[in-house]
Amino acid sequence: MTRTRGPASFARADRLHHSAEFRYLQRHGARAESAHFVMYAGRIRDDEKSRLGVTVSKRVGISVVRNALKRRVREAYRLRLRAMLDAGISIVVIARAGAGQLTSAAIDGELNAMMRAISQRL
Repeated sequence: MTRTRGPASFARADRLHHSAEFRYLQRHGARAESAHFVMYAGRIRDDEKSRLGVTVSKRVGISVVRNALKRRVREAYRLRLRAMLDAGISIVVIARAGAGQLTSAAIDGELNAMMRAISQRL
């Protein structure tokens, strides 16, 4: 059975998988910061697909908190942030300590503000 995915889906192909891709964006991408997140954005290669990578360390909280935060960041990307990007721009979001206690609305607000700042630089 083949599943068709809509434009608002978040499939495996929408994620960054290799640490080299994360490092490349951190070294060469545009950077924006907020109180609880750091975001890097840029082109990794001549890829037409925008992709997301999320890093959450143990400083943020226990595994349940870290995984919930990653789901919320992916959801914000899927619903709003991806539409703000040009095709082929990938982003890395790094969560800082305290991010696990934020509400979904607060996460959306910080990520949207950083995305607006980065999109002006790209």
